[in-house]
Amino acid sequence: MIYKLGELFCGPGGLAYGAVNSHSADPTYKIEHAWANDYDKDTCETYRHNICPDEPKTVYHADIRKFDFTKLGPIDALAFGFPCNDFSVVGEQKGMDGIYGPLYSYGIKALKHFQPSWFLAENVGGLRNANDGDAFKQILEDMRCAGYKLVPNLYKFEDYGIPQARHRIIIVGIRNDLDVEFKVPSTEAFRGIDNTCRNAIENPPIPENAFNNERTRQSATVIERLEHILPGQNAFTATLPEHLKLNITGARISQIYKRLDPDKPAYTVTGSGGGGTHMYHWDEPRALTNRERARLQTFPDTYEFIGSKESVRKQIGMAVPCQGAQIIFEGILNSFAGIDYPNIEANINE
Repeated sequence: MIYKLGELFCGPGGLAYGAVNSHSADPTYKIEHAWANDYDKDTCETYRHNICPDEPKTVYHADIRKFDFTKLGPIDALAFGFPCNDFSVVGEQKGMDGIYGPLYSYGIKALKHFQPSWFLAENVGGLRNANDGDAFKQILEDMRCAGYKLVPNLYKFEDYGIPQARHRIIIVGIRNDLDVEFKVPSTEAFRGIDNTCRNAIENPPIPENAFNNERTRQSATVIERLEHILPGQNAFTATLPEHLKLNITGARISQIYKRLDPDKPAYTVTGSGGGGTHMYHWDEPRALTNRERARLQTFPDTYEFIGSKESVRKQIGMAVPCQGAQIIFEGILNSFAGIDYPNIEANINE
């Protein structure tokens, strides 16, 4: 069985790469790209370049609010990482009251229109708390009303061997009329794996001329500040001379001028970069390159991101780690193939 996958809010292709490279214990069960949509032009170019270079017209650059996806071909599966801006703990947390919060509803419309066999939806862990928990309840209820039984789970990707502490809610839905049960893949097989950021970035070494590996020019002040910050520290936990301290009141985001701890998974890769929110190397007084950030997101070095350095930084930050996505997609394929696989209880009680 080959499942044709449609994607809304597709991003640069982290989910898609994980999907098309996933393998069931039954090799006849596979996932193929059908079509995708995103509002960002560079993101669409990156997706075309890496996921479907021979079918560039299957990626639609359009605002979902104006995009008529009902004219697209049928699909067997749907993925949508609906925008997280209003659900993230970093930000104003407007939830359903924000600009982006209600955009999940287009995924619901797609489910009702295409009625795929299954879907995968992704968002930040803060989704559970938005609008006092009401937003998450509403989203789950709408998915059920579209005709699906759900398995929501908070995945801590570092527990799956990903070299990054990235926590995301992923909801897998199976159409009600199908006698298939999805279970959350076990983390047991990934214990003992070296998922430190040092190993991810240094093994093997990244060639200096690798794609997306341009270095950020650091000012003398930033370099001096970083030289006083130890691995794992940030601008507020380090002992800084007065002239290097930040004059910031109120919330002190822990990622400001935070250096990686080489012996641990990286902290969460984000799309931001201003005001000291680049990710910073544990040893060298500099920000990570986009290629180093892509490694933390488990993109292969052959995956080429299109756009300016700033655009690429945002694309990488919004993506789902490829290898993490692949583990979940393989669980879905094995579920449909009727093949048992190591699993654990979902950690979200509805």
